[in-house]
Amino acid sequence: MTNKTTQKSLFDVKGATEKTHPLADRMRPQSLGEFVGQEHLVGANKILQRLVENKELISTIFWGPPGVGKTTLAFIIARAMDAHFISFSAVLSGVKEIRAVIDEAKEHFKCHHKKTVLFVDEIHRFNKAQQDAFLHHVEDGTITLVGATTENPSFEVNAPLLSRCKVLTLEQLNEGHIKTIMSNALRDKERGLGRMNVELKDDAFDFLVRLAHGDARGSLNALEASAMLARPDQTGKRIITLEIAQEAMQRKALRYDSSGEEHYNVISAFIKSMRGSDPDAALYWLARMLDAGEAPLFIARRMVIFASEDIGNADPRALQLAVSVKDAFDFVGMPEGWIPLAQGVTYLACAPKSNASYMAYWEALKDVKEKGALAVPLHIRNAPTQLMKDLGYGAGYKYPHSYGGHVAQGYLPEELQGKEYYQPTENGYDKEIKKRLEWYKQNR
Repeated sequence: MTNKTTQKSLFDVKGATEKTHPLADRMRPQSLGEFVGQEHLVGANKILQRLVENKELISTIFWGPPGVGKTTLAFIIARAMDAHFISFSAVLSGVKEIRAVIDEAKEHFKCHHKKTVLFVDEIHRFNKAQQDAFLHHVEDGTITLVGATTENPSFEVNAPLLSRCKVLTLEQLNEGHIKTIMSNALRDKERGLGRMNVELKDDAFDFLVRLAHGDARGSLNALEASAMLARPDQTGKRIITLEIAQEAMQRKALRYDSSGEEHYNVISAFIKSMRGSDPDAALYWLARMLDAGEAPLFIARRMVIFASEDIGNADPRALQLAVSVKDAFDFVGMPEGWIPLAQGVTYLACAPKSNASYMAYWEALKDVKEKGALAVPLHIRNAPTQLMKDLGYGAGYKYPHSYGGHVAQGYLPEELQGKEYYQPTENGYDKEIKKRLEWYKQNR
């Protein structure tokens, strides 16, 4: 074959040459059995596992953040299918290169009767004309396209090509996944650091895991750099301390234990700064937590709780915004996910504050616990049967909409009539709610 467009894949790297490759390349999983993470795709009876077992090829777009296994899964699929594999980057290739690849795929099938898997990294960078160049050849089976993108394919891949591909979403790896990947690299004597006799101290391990932010490639690069900096002692052991890991990453480990006292101290300072309407302090504590590796969704959950507990009806939009921030982070992920978090923090800190609904619930709960299950007034009981109606269930109930939207009648148990739990403040929209409640009381 004379065509020279094929780039060498990791499957071609063997023996001594492999040792010159970065640790992240050497430790790239060779089968789904070695793959860590994405259990929703590669677990038992999940889509990729079944495709590999059945040796079925479908054009696919992997969508997810960096370092979660998009490229690796493409390699594994091609290897499992015993397919011809061609890989190139959308950043460096154009229509001319695409046509050359198609010619190579046709020639390879003619000579070897093997289908071709074409892996396109950063497929979102192809323009419409480049994407259109794939269409016919994906449709007629000349190539099986596997694309990788960090951007939403709905926006970045044109509809005709998207309709011919299965989009599979990859999730950011959690700390457990990263720890497993790094531990495997430390033990592996063939492809990893097993022959280097490396010992990774617990605090250094936690530091490297936190700073990886779910990126497997980044974690292995950091581990390899740390191992290179650790000088062998008299026994030949390389001990990676926190100081060495910090030097390798050119970062200092902030005092922050994600499960210890400092974790609770910092999140407390964060909440109290928002409650105290100090956006600058709130942003500082947010930055402290993110920089130290705190789980961003934990922060987002605390913001959602804060929006109801400390702002409440003084600004009903606060809860909507907090939930939107959580969804935005879930969609964007890191490293850009701090942007919606920062917007949310500043809004919540500056919003008018009211804990009236929060405190009202506790007052109501106090009566529930002290007085037990008081009887529901007959006139607001449900009466789905004739017997219940005969017993007076629902009798005398006044339907508010028949009275212009409000009518005077009681809804609390008899023993609690006149009890007022909810006391809106004079802050923000709470003030309007307070006026409305006063009007209701005067007309009750």
